[in-house]
Amino acid sequence: MVDVLANWRAVQDRIAEAAQRSGRSPDAIEVVAVTKGVPVEVISPLIKGGIAAIGENRVQEARAKYAAADWRDQIQWHFIGHLQTNKVKQCLEIADLIHSVDSLRLLQEINRRAEAMDLDQVRVLLQVNVSEENTKFGFVPSEVPKVLEEAVSCQRVVIQGLMTMAPFEEDPERTRPVFRRLRLLGEKLEQKGFPGFEMKYLSMGMTNDFDIAVEEGANLLRIGSGIFGHR
Repeated sequence: MVDVLANWRAVQDRIAEAAQRSGRSPDAIEVVAVTKGVPVEVISPLIKGGIAAIGENRVQEARAKYAAADWRDQIQWHFIGHLQTNKVKQCLEIADLIHSVDSLRLLQEINRRAEAMDLDQVRVLLQVNVSEENTKFGFVPSEVPKVLEEAVSCQRVVIQGLMTMAPFEEDPERTRPVFRRLRLLGEKLEQKGFPGFEMKYLSMGMTNDFDIAVEEGANLLRIGSGIFGHR
């Protein structure tokens, strides 16, 4: 059996060490426990252990867990997977933050649904394909300023930062340029002061490379197997 609480403590230790190396406070860094394929009863001990947010990749699975969890109101529910436009309404019923807005069409559909559901503010991040891999979703970095200009019309959506997925590397150090490029892009966008945009979150870093992501400025880490083991 995987000891998820022991794994969680080990993750916290690694975050603290990476934060110390980069002159940051560990308190400024939040972990989103990636719970794809993890049953509610396995997640439950982490709630008392201090996990503040869980991240789901599939809307249907997230909704089932939300309905089953007696701790549903004690944490934040993040959606981190590719979101299809026909699943937006269901996602908005439970998600506190959507990490993976990867097209202007999706952003507009979120806004439309939010208006229909009378939601004042839907919090989202823009997914940026920093490495410009054909197999990954997301905007290429050069597209993001134009997207933020177009997003001004989406009054029900607040864009609170950026997300990326780095390529998997045997040597995590090789992911550093990807994380650094996202941070620098965020800083540049923040300086321009786009309406409806705040550079609050950098969602980057997973089990294999989150130490490097912390050193490069991440404040949302998406960690699954580092806590729950390989599924």
